[in-house]
Amino acid sequence: MRRKIPPLQTLVCFDAAARHESYTRAAQELALTQSAVSRQIGTLEAFLGVALFRRTRHGVALTASGAAYARQITKRLEAMERDTLDAMAHQGEGGSLSLAAVPTFATRWLMPRLKGFAALQPDVVVHIETRTRPFLFADAEFDAALYAGTPAQVENWAGTHALLLMHEDVVPVCSPSLLPRGKAVAPAAIAKMPLLQQSTRPDGWRQWFDAQQIDAPNARGGPRYELFSILAAAASHGLGVALMPTMLVADELARGELVVACARPLSGERNYYLVTPERADQRPLLKFFSDWLLAQARQEPGRETA
Repeated sequence: MRRKIPPLQTLVCFDAAARHESYTRAAQELALTQSAVSRQIGTLEAFLGVALFRRTRHGVALTASGAAYARQITKRLEAMERDTLDAMAHQGEGGSLSLAAVPTFATRWLMPRLKGFAALQPDVVVHIETRTRPFLFADAEFDAALYAGTPAQVENWAGTHALLLMHEDVVPVCSPSLLPRGKAVAPAAIAKMPLLQQSTRPDGWRQWFDAQQIDAPNARGGPRYELFSILAAAASHGLGVALMPTMLVADELARGELVVACARPLSGERNYYLVTPERADQRPLLKFFSDWLLAQARQEPGRETA
């Protein structure tokens, strides 16, 4: 089957011209003449039957159709470049996996375990990029996503299959300097301490205090941080008490930089999942990674997957 695809050089010229919105700067980047870039763009517009650029007093600007096409072409060219570099690196052996991941879970939980995966699959490269929200796999070049969310969120993630890795329990942690003699305190004492908030979970502390049957008017007060890693750093430096999954601060707890401020864990409403596109032709390598990841999750102390 002959594919209806423009020549690669034409797409490369368009990508450069679209990024710069300038034929001159695109020509400089590609070591071509401006007229050569202009001819390539004209060829592409004729192929598509669509105007991609419009003339302005200062040069050219993308049309609405051109901007939409540029977003898609840029992603495809980046994917081709990644695949090419992988093939060059592995000389046709092994392969690669591209993962989207919530950042703190990736750095604190997955990274320490990836060496074990590399020992089992030494010719495989695992690429990881940050994503914190659901996305369309059709519009992204990912094989899977490591996602933290509620059951309802993964059920509403269209066109995907979610593998439950582990449930999330959270517990108050802080610097030992904030506690009398560094010892854990009662829930009522936590309510009087400075509380550190996670911006994506504004009701976290309220839910914890409700579970302890403690009236805490300031449950939503205090500085807000987006990522668990920032929250952990703030707590380690004595800025307040943070509500954290212990598996994400295991190193700080082991070093004594953080201590459990109140040994009353709360089963959070969120879980950790491996999310994959819902399609029948799942790659054997992705299946191997899924099985390995689930086995690692089952080794977590006190963690049961369902």
